[in-house]
Parts: sequence; C-alpha cells; structure tokens
Amino acid sequence: MRLMITLGIAGTLLAGCMQDLGPAGDMLARDAAKGVVNSAVQTRFPGVDARPLTDCIIDNASSSEIIQIAESALVGTSQATTNLIVDIAERPETVRCTVNNSLGLNL
Repeated sequence: MRLMITLGIAGTLLAGCMQDLGPAGDMLARDAAKGVVNSAVQTRFPGVDARPLTDCIIDNASSSEIIQIAESALVGTSQATTNLIVDIAERPETVRCTVNNSLGLNL
C-alpha cells in the first residue's frame, strides 16, 4: 500500500515539475521518458542504434504521453507503456522523422 502511495506521489510530482519548473521540468520529464523509450527500443530491436527512433518518439509525443512514459522510469515499464511507445512510433510524423534521422535526410 505504501509503495502505491509513494508511486502516486512521485507521478504527481513529476507532472507538477513539468508545469512548475517550465522548461527545466519539461527537460526532466523528457530525459526520464527518453531512458524508458530507449530501453524499450533496444529490447525490441537489439543491436540497432535506438537514438534516432527514441528522439523521434519523444519529439512526437504529447506532454501527457511524455509524463506517462517518464513515470515508468519510477514504477517500471508496463505493457500499457510499451503499447503507448509503439503507438507513437507508428505515427506518420514519427516514421518520417526516424527515416530522416537515420539516413541523414531532411525531407
């Protein structure tokens, strides 16, 4: 029970950091989310440089999606988080971004 309360408080604080700290809070959440996304991509595609896809997923995620993913850095990645990452990765803008970043193009 205490763990659930602690995790709930941590998630609330993370969301509050984004709003209260402005750009610094946004960067904190984005960095936490990048770690989660990078791990998920590396697990799904071992041996592939995950950075281009990770950056594009984060860049094409909404603020609320970034918070949801970043919370996984605190509580562990769930299937719902993995599904969210895959959904964002499949968006046309994310696919376009990934292709451009991977090939060094600017389409």
